[in-house]
Amino acid sequence: MKCVIMPDLTVCAEEFLEEGVITHERMRAVDANAQALGVTGLQLMESAGKALAASVLALHTDTVLILCGRGNNGGDGMVAARYLQRGVDTAVCYLDAGTRSPSCAHQLAALRGCRVTLHPFVSTDDLRALSSLFSKADVIVDALLGTGAAGTPKEPLATCVAQANASRAKIIAADVPSPGMRADRICAFHRPKVDGSEVVDIGISLEAEICTGPGDLTLIPVRKRTSHKGAGGEVLVIGGGPYQGAPYLAGLGALRAGADIVRVASTVFEPVPDLIYERLAGDRIGGEHTERLIALAERADVVVCGNGLGTESHEVVLAVAPHCKKAVFDADALRLPFPKASGETVYTPHAGEFTRISGVRLSEDAGDACGRARAAQAAAANLGGTILLKGPVDVITDGRRVRFNRTGDPAMSVGGTGDVLAGVTGALLCHLPAFEATCIAAYAVGRAGECVAEERGEGMLASDLVDRIPKELFRRQK
Repeated sequence: MKCVIMPDLTVCAEEFLEEGVITHERMRAVDANAQALGVTGLQLMESAGKALAASVLALHTDTVLILCGRGNNGGDGMVAARYLQRGVDTAVCYLDAGTRSPSCAHQLAALRGCRVTLHPFVSTDDLRALSSLFSKADVIVDALLGTGAAGTPKEPLATCVAQANASRAKIIAADVPSPGMRADRICAFHRPKVDGSEVVDIGISLEAEICTGPGDLTLIPVRKRTSHKGAGGEVLVIGGGPYQGAPYLAGLGALRAGADIVRVASTVFEPVPDLIYERLAGDRIGGEHTERLIALAERADVVVCGNGLGTESHEVVLAVAPHCKKAVFDADALRLPFPKASGETVYTPHAGEFTRISGVRLSEDAGDACGRARAAQAAAANLGGTILLKGPVDVITDGRRVRFNRTGDPAMSVGGTGDVLAGVTGALLCHLPAFEATCIAAYAVGRAGECVAEERGEGMLASDLVDRIPKELFRRQK
């Protein structure tokens, strides 16, 4: 992930920061993006634990009991214990069964040399033997289960929660309350995960939120081992005629991004055995093809439309669009009147196409990413879809949220790279909301372009991107 940020972006960054409750999935992505920008997981944990300790000290307590699970939430609690060891009688009860996260194990090892009493437990009997710790504590810190926890805790954690709830102590939750645990105060790290939280800063940079990064890849669903043909989604590409290769590049992009079945409906045939060719008679797509295209669109999960289509087929695009469950409109489909799918819709214009569809001429200053973002945000709000405004810094917006993508290389100005991007977006749209799918597509295709450019420089072909897509897209986060 590039660490260089466009100069004006640091000035206007806060304008595009999201506010309010953040989901567990999104926070995981932000954490990973922060680490890609140079802040280690242990640094983030240290900041979180220190802030948690400060929240405890604000209550002017004499005795604190910290309950720690075996994940990173437990590690946060253990860091807090280190900062509380002087001046506060601190005990740590920690689950000593199962696999502990590496960061949590690191923090437990660090605690062993501190003025803190450690009480491992593996069973309900162990916890009952420690009941006096719960009864005498002024404050209990809940660091048992983190943001990913759901459902009723199993034993022995259920007993741990019950004993804490029955105590007279005030309970401070680390980031989120464990399921079933009462909380007098919630100390949320970076952003609130539930309403009523008190938010503390743990040093995550603005760029980790407003820019795409490798953390966004964690949102991609993992294919189940029991998946069958078609589970990866079916994409229909409508295009070609004046420009022969464009729809096939889009189709290959969709396949490499995980779609199981990709059909190309075109008047032009290219011998690509992995793609299903839906032959349309004639030289260009016209009204005589509408009925068949509607039938194909209705069976597809996502339609990618416009690649190589030319300027004479827009009436067909408008007729087919309402029959698309979801759609990506690119290239020659980006015309007025504006096409819109029955479900989520993505538009992928470059600067010239954006002016054509919005009437807004963008600044010629390549560094004015924030100005471009404001224009795209207004247009997306008006259209009711997600816009990927392509440029030196891509802008992705659904009219409410804005994200910047800084991956890519000037060699990607070669024709066809946008078609690959449209196909990748279409495949991801089979399984993800439009905004998230578009952010991930922009990031991964840009990374693929950077890697290909290192090998081939300005001799890059759009088809070179295709085989690189899976390596960038399906990097599994730890």
